[in-house]
Amino acid sequence: MGALRGFIAVVDGLNEWIGRAAAWLTLGTVLVCFAVVVLRYGFGSGYIWLQDLYVWQHAAVFMLGAGYTFIHGGHVRVDVLYGRAGPRRQAWLDIVGTVVFLLPWLVVLAWMSGPFILSSWHIREASGQTGGLPGAYLMKTLIWVFCGLVGLQGLALIARRVLFLAGDESHAPAAGH
Repeated sequence: MGALRGFIAVVDGLNEWIGRAAAWLTLGTVLVCFAVVVLRYGFGSGYIWLQDLYVWQHAAVFMLGAGYTFIHGGHVRVDVLYGRAGPRRQAWLDIVGTVVFLLPWLVVLAWMSGPFILSSWHIREASGQTGGLPGAYLMKTLIWVFCGLVGLQGLALIARRVLFLAGDESHAPAAGH
């Protein structure tokens, strides 16, 4: 059981750190978007790479912050069964839902995006816009990072619920999650 607790701590710590770091990209997105608007409407000029930058930052916030959102119960949940269930049934629903729905979906997403990401790396793909940012392949790689971070958090959720079902009340499903 100590290994499960250690695994949970490592995964939670990783997603917490990455999520907090990615949150700063939100400020960057707003500032860069503001600069694009000021340049365009105030000075009649603009830079495609600057527009790419705020779009890519915004995408990175979602892809890198998904595991963090998962830790804090911020994802949409279908409460038809879950909301009325007691803590033990909720724990089982979390385990089954993660094993049957979340993890297979992440595997399919990672597998199906493979050719898309690898071909982008092969040609060192840049922005599709002339004057845009280089490194579109790095942005596309965030799909795999997303799958990894959310998958790890799903495994941590399973570990948390196994500990609860084994008698550790500190890993009970939170009310409202």
